[in-house]
Amino acid sequence: MANSEKENKPADAKDFIEVKGEVLELLPAVTFKVLLENGHEILAHLSGRMRMNRIRLLPGDKVRVEISPYDLSKGRITYRM
Repeated sequence: MANSEKENKPADAKDFIEVKGEVLELLPAVTFKVLLENGHEILAHLSGRMRMNRIRLLPGDKVRVEISPYDLSKGRITYRM
């Protein structure tokens, strides 16, 4: 039983790649086009905590993004700098 619990563990913050970027464009459904420091463009959505606190983003804002190692073209915005 202990093995099955380990396999079903929720994703931790350390399972993501954290990078800095800049918001380029606002898209529908709380989605943003973000230019990362390494030059790649990704689509990112707001994290739940940012939605709850009604943090607004505008083009040009610097943000911290979490990217899943499985899909490097999408991410979650976790912090506005």
